Amino acid sequence: MNMKKTMFTALLAAIICVSGYAQSVKIKYDEYTLDNGLTVILHEDNSTPIVTVAVMYHVGSRNEDPSRTGFAHFFEHLMFEGSENIKRGDYMKIVQDKGGTLNANTSQDRTYYYQTLPSNQLELGLWLESERMLHAKVDEEGVETQREVVKEERRQRYDNQPYGDFMEQMFSRAFKGHPYSWTPIGSMEHLNEATIDEFRQFYKTFYVPENAALVITGDFKSKDAKKLIEDYFGDIPQGSGEIPEPKDAPPALNGPVVDTVFDNIQLPAVFSAYRIPPNTSEDFYALSMLNTALSGGKSARLQRSLTDDKQMALQVAGFPLGLQDGSMFIFIGLPNEGVALTDLEKAIYDEVEKVKNELISQEEFEKIRNQQKSDFVQSNSSTSGIASSLATYNVLYGNTELINNEIDLYMNVTREDIQRVAREYLTDKNRVTLYYLPADEPVK
Repeated sequence: MNMKKTMFTALLAAIICVSGYAQSVKIKYDEYTLDNGLTVILHEDNSTPIVTVAVMYHVGSRNEDPSRTGFAHFFEHLMFEGSENIKRGDYMKIVQDKGGTLNANTSQDRTYYYQTLPSNQLELGLWLESERMLHAKVDEEGVETQREVVKEERRQRYDNQPYGDFMEQMFSRAFKGHPYSWTPIGSMEHLNEATIDEFRQFYKTFYVPENAALVITGDFKSKDAKKLIEDYFGDIPQGSGEIPEPKDAPPALNGPVVDTVFDNIQLPAVFSAYRIPPNTSEDFYALSMLNTALSGGKSARLQRSLTDDKQMALQVAGFPLGLQDGSMFIFIGLPNEGVALTDLEKAIYDEVEKVKNELISQEEFEKIRNQQKSDFVQSNSSTSGIASSLATYNVLYGNTELINNEIDLYMNVTREDIQRVAREYLTDKNRVTLYYLPADEPVK
C-alpha cells in the first residue's frame, strides 16, 4: 500500500504546475525591447555570485497544427542538439563543465529554457541562447535522435505510469475543437510522419526574437549585460511571417461528461475536472484560493475530512491548472480499500457544496491568505525562480509588473468571491469525470 501511495504522490508532483508568484519585497528590473522585437528583462542582484540566463518562447502545443501535434515539446529536446557553432551533444556539457545547471520545459502555452551559471560565465550563457535562437541544428540526424528520446519519455511518463495518461484523457474531452484537446507530448505518429522541412519551418516560425523574452537575473552589471545582449542578439533577424494562434476560444463544455478508462493499475481512481476561466482572469485568483481551502496542505478540507476523519481516501488532492485560453480545476481521488469510487467522488463534491452553501470562516480565510503570501516569497527565493516569474508574467500575462503586484490581486479576494466562483464554475455542466479502473475489472 505504501508503494501505491508513493506512486500516486509522484504522479501529483509531476502534473501540478504552479505559475511563478511574486514576493512581498519589491523586485526591481529593467525591461526594454531590441530593434528586432526581442524583449529583454534584467534583474540585478549582486548578493550571490551566480546568474540565470533564460529565454521563454511564446509557443506551446496550442500553436500546433492538429495534424502535427507534439512539435513544441519535441523542439524542447531538439534545441539541445547543438548549432552551427556547437558540436552535437556538447550543449549540456559546455554548461556543466563551467559548474552550471540547465533545463527546459514546455506547456500548452510556452517553451522555456534556462541555465544558472557562475556570474563570470554570463557571456557564455548569452552565446548559448543566441545560438539556440539563430543557428540551432535542425537536421535529419538530430530529428531521428530526438524522436527516439521523446518516444522513450512517453513510454516512461505516460504509457507505463499508473494513471499516466489522465491529462490526455481529460483534455481530449474538456476542450474538443481547440488545441488544448491534445497535451504537449502530442502524437508519436505525427512526429514520425513529419518531414525535415516541416521541422525547419516550425523553427523559423516560432524561434524568432519577436516571439521571445530574454531574462537575466543575478550577479551582473546591467551596463555590461546590455552591451553583450546587443552583440549576441541585436543582429538576429525577425521572423518572416505571423505567429499562428488559435482563432477561436474553447467551445463551452455543456457537460457533464462522464467516462471510464481501463488502465494497467491496481487501484481505481476518480479524476474530476471543471472548466474555469483563463489564468489572466480575476476569478482565477479566487479559484486558486478556493483550492487552497480545499486542498492546500494536510489541514485543508479534503485531506482533513476524507483522508483523516472519514478515512475514505488514500490520497485526495485538487489543483487549478492555469492556461492562456481557459483553465481547469482538477480533483484526484484514490479510495481506501473497501470504499466505492462513486462514494469517494460524492464526498469530494460534498466538500465543494459546503463552500457554495456557507462562507468559509474568517479564521480559515486568514490562513489561506497567509499561505498565499508564503507561496509568493518561496517562489522567488532564487535567481532561477525570479527569472521564471519575470518571463511568465511578460510572455503569458503581458504584464511584467505582476511580479510585484499580483499578490494584491490575491489579497483583494474576499470570502464572498470564493463562494461565488465555487457556485459559478464548479458546476455539473462544466465538469468532466473519469473513472480509472483496473484493466481486468468487469464493467458494472
